[in-house]
Amino acid sequence: MTRTSPDHKARTPLLSRPAVRRFLPFVLISAVALIFIFENRSDVEIRLLVPVVTMPLWGALLIAWALGMLACVLAMRRRSSRHSRQSR
Repeated sequence: MTRTSPDHKARTPLLSRPAVRRFLPFVLISAVALIFIFENRSDVEIRLLVPVVTMPLWGALLIAWALGMLACVLAMRRRSSRHSRQSR
């Protein structure tokens, strides 16, 4: 027989927590993207408006991935600040 006190909180399973459910797809997609990035190791020429740069493909993909993550963070931050202003 288990005893439960009135102030004992029931623990929710890890995967049913909202924060984990939002974070899990991010982790899975990032892992697949990073595997794809580091598997592409050949050198490529990339045109940056005027100059042509030769660099490893993994470097270009990593820069694009990092810029995408930055854009996502900024969009989420902006959306959360907009929602907090509307709820007042």
